[in-house]
Amino acid sequence: MKRKYTALTILVLVLLGGCISQPESPEQTSSIDDILTSLENLSIDVFFEESYKQLLLRSPQSLTYLGLSEAFGLRNDTLDNLSDAFIKDTQKLQKGILDILRTYPRDTLTPQQQMSYDIYEWYLDDIVRGHEFMYYNYPVHHFLVGYHDEIVRLFDEIHLITNKQDAEEYITRLSLVDTQVDQLIEGLKIREELGIIPPEYIIEMTYGAMSRYLIEGEIHPLYEDFEEKVNALDLSAEEKQDLIDAATEEIEGTFIPALGEIIDYLAHLEEIATNDSGAWKFPRGDEYYLYCLRHETSTDLTPEEIHQIGLREVERIQKEMRIVFDELGYSESLTIPECAAGSASEGGYIDARVQRGKDELIQTYEDMLDAVDQRLDAVFDIRPTAELVVIGDDTFGGGGGYYVSASLDGRRPGAFHTGIDDAIVQRYRMPTTAYHEGIPGHYFQVSIAQQLDLPLFRNDVSFNGYVEGWALYAELLAWELGMYEDDPYGNVGRLQYELLRAVRLVTDTGIHYKKWTRGEAKTYMREILGQSFPSEVERYVVLPGQACSYMIGYLKILELRQKAMDELGDLFDIKEFHRVVLGNGRMPLGMLEIMVQNYIDSKLEGTAFSNPFLGFNSVSNLTGVLHSQGSILSGESELSSEPSFLVLDAAKREREFQFSLF
Repeated sequence: MKRKYTALTILVLVLLGGCISQPESPEQTSSIDDILTSLENLSIDVFFEESYKQLLLRSPQSLTYLGLSEAFGLRNDTLDNLSDAFIKDTQKLQKGILDILRTYPRDTLTPQQQMSYDIYEWYLDDIVRGHEFMYYNYPVHHFLVGYHDEIVRLFDEIHLITNKQDAEEYITRLSLVDTQVDQLIEGLKIREELGIIPPEYIIEMTYGAMSRYLIEGEIHPLYEDFEEKVNALDLSAEEKQDLIDAATEEIEGTFIPALGEIIDYLAHLEEIATNDSGAWKFPRGDEYYLYCLRHETSTDLTPEEIHQIGLREVERIQKEMRIVFDELGYSESLTIPECAAGSASEGGYIDARVQRGKDELIQTYEDMLDAVDQRLDAVFDIRPTAELVVIGDDTFGGGGGYYVSASLDGRRPGAFHTGIDDAIVQRYRMPTTAYHEGIPGHYFQVSIAQQLDLPLFRNDVSFNGYVEGWALYAELLAWELGMYEDDPYGNVGRLQYELLRAVRLVTDTGIHYKKWTRGEAKTYMREILGQSFPSEVERYVVLPGQACSYMIGYLKILELRQKAMDELGDLFDIKEFHRVVLGNGRMPLGMLEIMVQNYIDSKLEGTAFSNPFLGFNSVSNLTGVLHSQGSILSGESELSSEPSFLVLDAAKREREFQFSLF
């Protein structure tokens, strides 16, 4: 997964706004009114920049993440305001910006401006739709994007320390954590009043996840990180020690007690929590889940439709896996989970319980990324310029990973984090993880989006169906590039992960729509995969709909590629197709579909493709694209039974998979 949560989750938490709040003060109202007035009567290009700047200014942590604080004339010494009153103000700003955007006559804009208009409108409209559900999420939980992990990540990775001022601003931020936690707990109390309380088992898991940040002394993660960075500065020994002492005082006197306040409130919630897992248990929970699915997939697919797509995909991928297992000599009497377990064992492992194994894990990932990078010229004529680094992350284990985007100012590289905590890492899963998180997956796509000459918001905003769909597509693309030719067990790992994404469609909708219990969800995963994957079910519980974005986006990109291949025939160029998909930044899947169709039409007409985005002038029309007649995701048609994966070198393929989504 991509760590868009790092800045963008914080940004969305602030930007979405709340549904219950104290009355606004006259000063607050005037301030937002003044901002909105200043945004009126601007040219559309200036409006794009200035309005998004105003949104970003609501989140100093996001500005640090993006590397834009200095460009905005600000210092990195404040934290986001999570208070209910501030959120209410931000809601008003968002709605006002959307209203102003809709005053521009779309038909007078250039094609590129129209595309920006449509993406911005969808993005803002989605946020405004979510206002009424602001307090339906769980900001504190066990998974990688819980508050405690996000705030630690801000300090140990996002906030750079390259000089004394950076270090002083870091310390100032530490001193503000208690205030931010007070605001966070204010929001938790509002959630409690609404009946939005995490399951008891999630609260118990969160205790464990937070415990590593409650250790005092020099072994605290923030102390170790700060000391290392300060000692690398060109300062006197006395200056360094003064900074370290000041940071230690804030870590032990502010940061740790603040997290303790969260734990105390969780203990209160635990007394009244149940173990009901799904969003269905909330007031208007079904409406909230529909919003989550639309937000995460950028489609209007219903929970039942997504559930059925998942079941069909599970069946398809299992058939594909059976062919591979037959080739590896596994007995037909063995189940697919049994064969997968055998492949995991025979594929080897890395012992990350020792330092040598941790180093080997990182080096192996670097080698995999270098190897696939050397083959990309066959399918891409567009490349990112940002640096990519592989970082060992000791907050989790198993060799899995996530990606943290590079900053826009170029000071912080893109980072593929892999878990090196005390664990045995199965090699057969590693290639797919590398391709998904790194090249040609998240790093590749996100870094290209960041370097495009587009309005700032298009360099930054994210749509999960597109982002995770591309990363899953990247896994397939690596197979098509021949990266698994000498690694049959790695190919099993690829298919096992693809199967997991299909299982997610079934399980996520099972939990939040069909009222599955935690046990029922785990049982289904074990039956299909042979294991439940650590914390997977619990992840779906705290992030409704997010797990559905991978497969839904993947299927749409494959559908569009197949459509281009079918309609263009010999005119089809995979490099050109990828440039169309990647060369305009992230967008809702409905817009991507229209853009690809415009590309096909212009190619057939023999005209240059100028990225016109035509035919839609309201947000309500966009998600309907995915239910148009013949769309794969609608379930109304199937792809051709002819092999449809791009075969880059037929001589290297002994067999081509038959590809049919349903």
